[in-house]
Amino acid sequence: MIEASGLAKSYGSTKAVDGLTFSVRPGVVTGFLGPNGSGKSTTMRLIMGLDRPDAGRVTLDGHRYHDLRWPLREVGALLEAKAVHPGRTAYNHLLSLAQSNALPRTRVDEVLGMVGLDSVAKRKVGKFSLGMSQRLGIASALLGDPGVLLFDEPINGLDPEGILWVRNLLKGLAAEGRTIFVSSHLMSEMALTATDLVVIGRGRLIADTSVADFIASNTEATVLVRSPEADRLGGVLTAAGAGVLARDDGGLLVTRMDLAAIGDAAHAAGLPLHELSPQQASLEEVFMDLTSDAVDFHGLAPERGAR
Repeated sequence: MIEASGLAKSYGSTKAVDGLTFSVRPGVVTGFLGPNGSGKSTTMRLIMGLDRPDAGRVTLDGHRYHDLRWPLREVGALLEAKAVHPGRTAYNHLLSLAQSNALPRTRVDEVLGMVGLDSVAKRKVGKFSLGMSQRLGIASALLGDPGVLLFDEPINGLDPEGILWVRNLLKGLAAEGRTIFVSSHLMSEMALTATDLVVIGRGRLIADTSVADFIASNTEATVLVRSPEADRLGGVLTAAGAGVLARDDGGLLVTRMDLAAIGDAAHAAGLPLHELSPQQASLEEVFMDLTSDAVDFHGLAPERGAR
């Protein structure tokens, strides 16, 4: 488990992390979300002991990172895929890490095979593509078979097959009871991978909850209704206290009334239904709405016809 309490870090007059308190539980994938500049990378550096907090503390299974005798055996992390000496081979890079934590050589071969780099193990890392570097970073994180794993944008540079592989890897590691904390800007991927979320903006906590509760608690329950008697049905539902919005395609978006009540009202009025389906906002839509005030730079779409 990762537990942060009152975590704070400033660089000059800039507060990168401002009183963060959250926990990351074992057995599930926890997504770490926030706009650019929100403090995600700084938070991960604080967890890994690469920066010293100005206030607060963060522990890994009850211990600070600096207090771990064999860090790679307890915590694995991919924070910067290209932070490897370019003149070293993939094998020698992993071997040096293994030797620093008294891990056997055989483990190097195992993780190279796990990430699909065994055929390029003797190639210098400076010649690696971003996707290959990501795989090497994941291998480094897995080297000590740790119970806690942190990944910062692990699917950058990966092709669709690689993205699917990372998704299944993270889920598999979590199913083994490990603590998985992963940062990503790809909301669609987080929706498919994560069970829990920690969301921050401008260094402050916005949410520490499950994906399902994050979406449900920040959106109004809505039902899409279709009927050849849409106008009449809309009147019936409005009279019953529902909120009804007519769509251009003839459908009705209904709020303040659940599926069963809508079906009962239509039946009582003798009106046919062709569709009755719950609608839910996407993780991306909810995230964008909640973090809109925490974005430093807003772009404008080009005007139609502009060159």
